[in-house]
Formats: sequence, C-alpha cells, structure tokens
Amino acid sequence: MGRQTAYRQTFSGVHAEKVLADLAKFCRANETTFAPDARLAAVLDGRREVWLRIANHLNMPADQLWALYDGRDIE
Repeated sequence: MGRQTAYRQTFSGVHAEKVLADLAKFCRANETTFAPDARLAAVLDGRREVWLRIANHLNMPADQLWALYDGRDIE
C-alpha cells in the first residue's frame, strides 16, 4: 500500500471527518500563523506544515504529490 493510499484510508469516514475538523482548527488550516513571539510563530508554522502535508496527501493527484515532494515544478 502506498503512502497516499494509507493517508486516504486513515482519513476517511465519520470519525476521520471529526478528527480532520479538529486538526484544521488546531493547525490553523484557514488562518494566519503570525504571532508577535517568534517561538510561538514557529510552533504555529510547524502545526500548519503538518496540516498541509495531510491535506496534500488527501487532495492532490499522485503525480502532483510526487512532484511536490521531489522538488519538481507542479504543472
């Protein structure tokens, strides 16, 4: 089983929807990670990076996902 398939199986179903909603809020999926304190901003950026990785695995086509993590341009 590939990594993207594992993400998609893990984050599917009723319970997964609740977990994803909680993670979206905790990871600031739809809001800024700015904070006056640089350490807090770094923590918030780290949380958002995890959210983006999950979202990419759930939503991107496999070829775009490979290109993203290989450092190639995504067309």
